[in-house]
Amino acid sequence: MISRVLGTSSSGMRGGQVTLAFIVVGILVAYSLSDYILADDVNSLVLIALAVVACAIVVVILNNWRNGLLLLLIWMLFEDFARKYLGNNMAIYFGKDILALIVYLSFFIAIRKEKLPIFRPPFRMPLLLIVWFGFMQIFNPGSPSIFFGLMGFKLFFYYVPLMIIGYAYLSSEKNLRRFFFLNLILLLIIGSLGGAQSVLGHTFLNPQNLQEDIRDLAMNYRTSPITGLTSYRPTSVFVSAGRYADYLGVAWVSALGFTGFLLFRQKQGRTLGFVAVAVTAGALLLTASRGAFSWGIINAAVFSIAFLWGAPWHNGEVIRVLRTIQRTTFGILVAFFFLALLFPEALQSRLSLYYETMSPGSSHSELAFRTWAYPLENFLGAFDFDRWPYGYGIGTCGLGVQYVSRFFHVVPPNAGVESGFGEIVLQLGIVGLVLWLVLTGAILLSVWRVVIDLRGTMWFPLGFAIFWFAFMVFVPYMWGGMVAYEDFIINAYLWVLLGMLFRLPEFAHAEKLVLASANSTGTP
Repeated sequence: MISRVLGTSSSGMRGGQVTLAFIVVGILVAYSLSDYILADDVNSLVLIALAVVACAIVVVILNNWRNGLLLLLIWMLFEDFARKYLGNNMAIYFGKDILALIVYLSFFIAIRKEKLPIFRPPFRMPLLLIVWFGFMQIFNPGSPSIFFGLMGFKLFFYYVPLMIIGYAYLSSEKNLRRFFFLNLILLLIIGSLGGAQSVLGHTFLNPQNLQEDIRDLAMNYRTSPITGLTSYRPTSVFVSAGRYADYLGVAWVSALGFTGFLLFRQKQGRTLGFVAVAVTAGALLLTASRGAFSWGIINAAVFSIAFLWGAPWHNGEVIRVLRTIQRTTFGILVAFFFLALLFPEALQSRLSLYYETMSPGSSHSELAFRTWAYPLENFLGAFDFDRWPYGYGIGTCGLGVQYVSRFFHVVPPNAGVESGFGEIVLQLGIVGLVLWLVLTGAILLSVWRVVIDLRGTMWFPLGFAIFWFAFMVFVPYMWGGMVAYEDFIINAYLWVLLGMLFRLPEFAHAEKLVLASANSTGTP
């Protein structure tokens, strides 16, 4: 009895101390907030609110790494929106990297507790080899500062572990649905906002006084060379039109793949998938990005053929696929009809831009030049620099260079080309290019084998979507530039989805066993 009373008493004392500590901290925070309020410092108040949200996210991540993965992707998608209104604050820019590190830590702890499956990618040897080579390039004598190397190494490889996490995340179809349904909802939000901004102009979703580094990125207009019509390139919640267009490319492929998967499953969720596909199609049309618009058409055509080739050929599934393709096409045409009816000027300016600059019959067509001659010229131009055999060091050209140069007062090498393969030559040298091509071939070959294994199952649309996304990033996007791969959103989704892809055959094989068991049971 005495010990019980003493225990209760000591617990009460500890509880009182914790309560007192919270009261003291609350008073100090309230005092600091009052200073910001009196000074009308809205930015500081918002930063404090974001810090509180980030701390809450950290707690959630440490408690459940699966929720942490989803929260990390959500943070990545809306990080730019906060940066736009808070003066391109670098604390927000690097916040995702801290959250990613917390996700890695939480996952590592879970491995020890839950005995999670560890993914060993079939292309791990070429991957580890280029990671090692990239690490060595941090110390390249041609680099003016080691900080260029650290930034470049982060852009290239920091999110690669998400592949292992993506594989472990997909432990059930429930988790698969949760992941892709969440991304459909995010796509609807971001695509709808981007479509509205395409019509309303740069004053929507952008502050009046944009920070100098991102001002030009958010106020980009295109003019048709013949008609002179002007088209605004929307950014939606991002800081640049390019990132928004690249995100729509990922979202378009993901939406097509997941909607195709839902076709062979229960009807729940199909409507959301079809709406997301239609909204994304309209958003792609209004981007005023010739690359995004062209790839949108190409992807739709490729997926239509692929679905027919890989669909289950039993129980009339192909007929269902044909009907779905017809309905999807009809939905997209309806979306275009409403755009023409409600916003004819916005639609006309985009169509004029696409026709006048990409149609082979146009006197101002740049189709052949932009898709072949210009990238080839830039790739070959990389060999005009003195250090092409061994490069200037990882991170010395590409994204993030301006921030390293400003913060550490170092001048980057005067070397750069608009070709992803050319940039690899300038950063990693000719050996780095060879290693990169070997890695690209190994990844695509491994992924294609999985797609072949999934052919004829309901999981094929998702598998093909991930394969096609990886192909786009490593081949045509890289041909045009390094920006897509170095973009943290594209990079993170790439590695997460690759990990998920290699888990899909387990579901397909389990489904076959269930069907085989049911057939054997029903056989007299």
